Amino acid sequence: MPNPIYVINPNSDTGVTAGLDAAVAPLRLAGGPPIECVTLADGPPGVQTQLDVDTAALSVHRFALAHQGRASAFVIACFSDPGLQLLREAVRVPVLGISESAVLTALTLGQTFGVIAILPGSIPRHLRSWSAIGVAGRCAGEVAIGRSVSALADRPATLQAMCEAGRRLRDERGAQVLVMGCAGMAPFREPVQQATGLPVVEPTQAATAMALGRVQLGW
Repeated sequence: MPNPIYVINPNSDTGVTAGLDAAVAPLRLAGGPPIECVTLADGPPGVQTQLDVDTAALSVHRFALAHQGRASAFVIACFSDPGLQLLREAVRVPVLGISESAVLTALTLGQTFGVIAILPGSIPRHLRSWSAIGVAGRCAGEVAIGRSVSALADRPATLQAMCEAGRRLRDERGAQVLVMGCAGMAPFREPVQQATGLPVVEPTQAATAMALGRVQLGW
């Protein structure tokens, strides 16, 4: 059997991991590499501040070093991509971050993308990332829904806030594609897409699809 693709949830919220596991289920192919979603118990409850990002990066690094001998790829399932460059230096298998992968996928679906963020404080980190990878000019904007990672568990309230944010990005900013800016938003892709009429990129699906393609093709 091929080595697994590890989808790493860097926070300690097992509910988020369950949502990721459901999101990547369509990518589990007969004869393909297993896709294992794991929770880092030593991670923060939610990756919401720069301190959380830096702490989570070290946890992700420890996990990858311990499992690199039987991994075909790693997916870092946090929208701040904690430890992305650290892992790319440390391991020999593909390493995909969901933020980078989601935006690159969005650019194939429309000219401009908008991001539905969780908290206002996360937006400056995202904007730094878009500048770093050279796509800031195609970002129509970001709108935060004002909910922590743990608060995303209130599904009706979260969905309502996400739909409102998506409509604002569409109508006020001219976004042609929406990107969900948190791994914990995974269960909401289809209803947000229906509510806004725009393509919606779920970032863990985007990154895992890229990882699967690279593993299957030997890239």
